[in-house]
Amino acid sequence: MNRIEILRFALRGLLANKLRSALTTLGILIGVAAVIMLVAVGEGSSRSIQQNIQRLGANTLTISPSFSGGGGGGVRGPSGGGGNTGPRTQARQLSLADAKALTDRTLAPSVKSVSPIVNAPSATAAYGAASHTIAHFVGTYPSYFEAVNKPVSEGTYFFNDDVLAARKVVVLGRTVAGELFGDADPIGRRISVSGVPFTVVGVLKASGSTGMQDADDVAVAPLPAVQQSLSGFGPLGQIVVQATGAGTTTTAQAEVTAILNQRHGITNDNPDYRILNQATLQETVSEATGTFTVLLGAVAAISLLVGGIGITNIMLVTVTERTREIGIRKAIGAPRSAILGQFLMEATLLSLVGGLSGVLVAFVGTRFSVAGIEPVLVPSSVVLALGVSLAIGLFFGSYPANRAAKLRPIQALRDE
Repeated sequence: MNRIEILRFALRGLLANKLRSALTTLGILIGVAAVIMLVAVGEGSSRSIQQNIQRLGANTLTISPSFSGGGGGGVRGPSGGGGNTGPRTQARQLSLADAKALTDRTLAPSVKSVSPIVNAPSATAAYGAASHTIAHFVGTYPSYFEAVNKPVSEGTYFFNDDVLAARKVVVLGRTVAGELFGDADPIGRRISVSGVPFTVVGVLKASGSTGMQDADDVAVAPLPAVQQSLSGFGPLGQIVVQATGAGTTTTAQAEVTAILNQRHGITNDNPDYRILNQATLQETVSEATGTFTVLLGAVAAISLLVGGIGITNIMLVTVTERTREIGIRKAIGAPRSAILGQFLMEATLLSLVGGLSGVLVAFVGTRFSVAGIEPVLVPSSVVLALGVSLAIGLFFGSYPANRAAKLRPIQALRDE
């Protein structure tokens, strides 16, 4: 009996019980689709987080004041208030003098630019009858735009001359420009920010939302102008330091830490500032999301195992029902290999049809967002899931096929 005949007998056996075969393939379909979809969701989540981090610049350090006395200048998130557990120098806030010290090429050769930042609280912008409360009104230097990867789509940035002259010019985020001007061109228009006139010189390229925050709800102006008109001449909110390259970010962090420790009189592991290293943060997030994706795939793979057990169960029932048929075929000369091949072929076809259907369902499913995440189809997961489904058909179908092939003709013919 050749392979074509074995395939023909296998198809005839499967089509004889269409509903049973369809339900069996459904188990494999769900397993394959679940593996591919969950891996795609994990990959999409990972890329989304990495893109949000990259928007802030892959080679930047963000220095913020900290009064919790917690840890050294490593990668830390925002910390709350609290007292020290040991003696330390009086906490100092970040100042323009600190930012200027970080530009020393001798002490910090790995630092490319330094951008001091102040934030104007409750800045409400108005133009004509339109008004909008800006989520983040930032006063800084021109180097800020490159450091945090905020390119301009219309108009231009402000320049160092604008900073020195404390000119009241502003670059608006896409959301702010839309709220105030709609479809009109905002360049050159004068808006009122908490009663202070600012001239619009540029509009930032759209960044999109980051979680619950709108990254485009922002306005950026020269630091002296914001201090004079809106925030006052108090301490800095942050200092953004751009390293000379992605490979020198860690070195730049060490140089910045040494300078600030010396200026602030820090002699222990409890500085009054914290440094967020974007490059290290991105590596940490990539590792965490990679593990998360693997776990999702592993959980989904359980359904593939359940589908394989279903194949074993159905094939055992099939062998029991067709015992007499097997006996007749063996009595008229069908070899053991033909019986074994037929039932293995049936199990493999069930897995193959279920696997291909699962791939198709997963492909359609990845065209839609899941909980705000755009799934990213991973080709390796498709190949792996389909390969595993075929292996499951062979593995879980081998026992029933062997059982059928080992039946003695006389015993099979006696079966009623």
